[in-house]
Formats: sequence, C-alpha cells, structure tokens
Amino acid sequence: MSVKKGLIFGLLFGFLVLGILSMQRATPQHKEERIYKAIKVYSPYELEKRIGGLTIIDKRTGTKEKPSAAEVLHRLDELDKEWGKDHLLVKDNDLTILGDNNQTVVKIFIQTEKERTFLKNFFGI
Repeated sequence: MSVKKGLIFGLLFGFLVLGILSMQRATPQHKEERIYKAIKVYSPYELEKRIGGLTIIDKRTGTKEKPSAAEVLHRLDELDKEWGKDHLLVKDNDLTILGDNNQTVVKIFIQTEKERTFLKNFFGI
C-alpha cells in the first residue's frame, strides 16, 4: 500500500471518528418517556421552531433564549433540571408537581423502578 492511500484512509477514519464523537456529545440525555411526558406538560419551558433554528421560551415570563443549534437540547435539559429541583417532590410512589406558590398541581404515580431512578438521576430528587 502506498503512502498516499494510507494517508487518505487515515484522514477518512479520523473524520469518521470525530463525526461519531460530536454526534454523541450533541445527543441529549435519555429520558423515561411516560414520566417525562407527564412532567413536561407542567414545565414552563417549551421549544419554538423558527427559520433560524430553535428558541426556548419561558411561558411564565415570555423571555426567549436562543442557544446555538448544538446546545439547544442540552440547555433545555438544564432549565428543566433547575425547575424540577424546586417544583418536583417524590413521596412514596407518587411524584407531586408543585406550582410557584408551593401548591400541589398534580400527583403522578411512579410505575417502575426505572422511572424512580430517572427522577433521581435527571432531576436530582
């Protein structure tokens, strides 16, 4: 094999590895679908699709945050985690979602141990 072919294959392999690593870094954390969808209904943050990309909107204040395309899902996770530490409470097999004035909005039954582990790891509760 000549040096030119080795160099070309080396560069292709290097770009392939860098592409895979960057895709893994841009992928958001795995979430338990049932419990996350139930919590997301009460979260004050939502994504808005725009021509220039995605925007995170705080429904309480109407403020908009425009992170880069690679960071938008990670930033949404950060905001949800901050909100969850103050507004989510786990007691026995129930997840209680609290409003801004510490009133109970809704209780969600935790069905599996995976959901409990997700709440502990993702929201820190």
